[in-house]
Amino acid sequence: MLFSEDWKDYELIDCANGEKLERWGDVILLRPDPQIIWDHRNLRKLYSNIDAHYHRSTSGGGAWENIKAVKPSWKIEYKNLTFCIKQMGFKHTGLFPEQAVNWDFMMEKIERANRPIRVLNLFAYTGGATVACLYKGASVVHVDASKGMVDWCKENVKASNLTDKPVRYIVDDVVKFVEREIRRGNHYDAIIMDPPSYGRGVNKEVWNIEKDLENLVNLCVQLLSEHPLFFLINSYTTGMSSTVLYNLLLEKVEKKFGGMTTCGELGLPITKTNLLLPCGIYGRWEEK
Repeated sequence: MLFSEDWKDYELIDCANGEKLERWGDVILLRPDPQIIWDHRNLRKLYSNIDAHYHRSTSGGGAWENIKAVKPSWKIEYKNLTFCIKQMGFKHTGLFPEQAVNWDFMMEKIERANRPIRVLNLFAYTGGATVACLYKGASVVHVDASKGMVDWCKENVKASNLTDKPVRYIVDDVVKFVEREIRRGNHYDAIIMDPPSYGRGVNKEVWNIEKDLENLVNLCVQLLSEHPLFFLINSYTTGMSSTVLYNLLLEKVEKKFGGMTTCGELGLPITKTNLLLPCGIYGRWEEK
């Protein structure tokens, strides 16, 4: 399992009873997490410094309870990257801190490449990877079907003082955009994707990761340059093994370009117990 030990503005304080207690800058949040099945302490009763608690509804969804006054938006930093944090529906904050190890991977690969790097970031969400790649001098095309998420990425780019860097923001269905890029003859040195389990595009196009991921990877291989740098797939799909991502990248990318494929879990260290919380999987192909 990969995890970052370099966070200062984020901390996973404790986990119990299906919930995780986190520090985001100076804001303490209590959120549900279905992976936490090993402890039945009541964190709400144990900690008096909680600012907000997300309660999941038995009928689906849920809502935030702000125990103390919480700003509509606040900023946290990871190394030289700055991100805007907000309380979203369905417990989210707009950032997945476990992805810091992937940001480090991208930044190191781009810096060591010593050549111009074009990055395509698909299902790009609020742009953690976009900000990381821009910081190290890559040009990025950021694609997401949600205008709200793309606008949030712009906030993160601005917060990180990277507005002068080469980035294109695209609100579009990912598959349709990739197909158009193939017809245009465009190519990229690195591709990042974080596909949801299920989703809908701008025009209600249906996405199902089990049915559609292989086709998307096949399409993306056609967009790779002659000497690609890396291809990274993240997933939070319950029940999907990282070996699935490994197999896809091995068959579709490594067999064509050589290089090296790896896979595994991402996680976060829990301060109180020294345990690790699993937080998703990854598959990486990289140039040797």
